[in-house]
Amino acid sequence: MKSRVSSSTKVRKREPKIGLALGSGSARGLAHIGVIRAIEESGINVDVVAGSSIGALIGAVYASGRLDAIERAFRSIDWRTLGLFFDPVFPKSGLIDGRKIAEFTRTHLTTRHFKQLPIPFCAVAVDIMSGEEVILSDGDLIEAIRASISVPGIFTPVRHNARILVDGGLVDPVPVSAARALGADVVIAVDLNHDIVISRRHRRGARRGHMKKTVLAKLDARRLRSSSNPALNRIRGWLDKEPLPGMVETMLASLYIMQARITESRLQIERPEVLIRPPLSSIHLLEFDRADEIIAIGYRSAVGPIRELARRLRHSRPGA
Repeated sequence: MKSRVSSSTKVRKREPKIGLALGSGSARGLAHIGVIRAIEESGINVDVVAGSSIGALIGAVYASGRLDAIERAFRSIDWRTLGLFFDPVFPKSGLIDGRKIAEFTRTHLTTRHFKQLPIPFCAVAVDIMSGEEVILSDGDLIEAIRASISVPGIFTPVRHNARILVDGGLVDPVPVSAARALGADVVIAVDLNHDIVISRRHRRGARRGHMKKTVLAKLDARRLRSSSNPALNRIRGWLDKEPLPGMVETMLASLYIMQARITESRLQIERPEVLIRPPLSSIHLLEFDRADEIIAIGYRSAVGPIRELARRLRHSRPGA
């Protein structure tokens, strides 16, 4: 006699696990907030999050359930408050000690530990001594974020379990593989630097005479002018007189040009199901005071692809 399997014992098709891979890009990373808003609006539930550099900061706060608070904080930032995050230290292995940014991050997290996050999360960093990619998914959450955002030469590196860690964007600017390692079946990836080379080419002719209006000049006026530190005074002199890009701007631009090339290569191998590339060529890498504009760009660029993904997911469900 053939055995009958009741309908109640049939194996249900598992819902695909949705992963979010948030890329590096300094102030451009505020576009991640807009992308996440589009995802929430669509009704898609994110199951895991991976972040690199600024993507690690936004991703961790989102996984913690505090995106609203950090969005309000970024939208209220001006150059006076932004200057408070920059704590120059000389001489060290970076221009800025990241303690103040770590404190800012701590106020926008519900926990300091990975295991207590409502959504599983990992941050990508790099061991500066070996060049090895390091996926941080356990232990101290704030330390991991601090490591992932540590742009070499700008922020001091982070010592972690006998390693010296810096910005994860050096090897994995858009961490698709990290999201898959967390179990994602469908990855929504956000690439912030795809147009950075084009944007710099277009701005080259307008560079001279513009330095006073750049981010570093604003920082100079707000933060450095009253300093008696000889090193800071020398930087101020360079900003006042040199028509070429400043040191910090050059370092950041070089880093993100390199990351754009790395991203193109990695995305050929590690293809996400949805790739969102907000048009951010007009956004300077340190213009955090343009939060409203950046978040809106992220949202607009994500709405179409995310709605299409939501439609596909609905149609793939049993009985749809």
